[in-house]
Amino acid sequence: MNITSIKVRKLIPEGRLKGIISVTFDDAFAVHDIKVVQGDGRLFVAMPSRRDDTGAFRDIVHPISAEAREKIESEILSAYQKALSEAAPS
Repeated sequence: MNITSIKVRKLIPEGRLKGIISVTFDDAFAVHDIKVVQGDGRLFVAMPSRRDDTGAFRDIVHPISAEAREKIESEILSAYQKALSEAAPS
């Protein structure tokens, strides 16, 4: 499965939540509301989630393998950084 599109829907300058992203795979399957979050040491990608009956948040969609997670996270963070630099005042 290949990433065919990444759209940075929102850049958020304040707080830990830094952006909202949508990713399309193979021009056939889209995942919305992926979050770019500032962690203690680095930016990371949080998949869409919802609260379960116990109050814990559970991912609705997520990569199965570490390799898939690394590829998706890398491409999302690259798109985020590009959108951030394009949004910066010249």
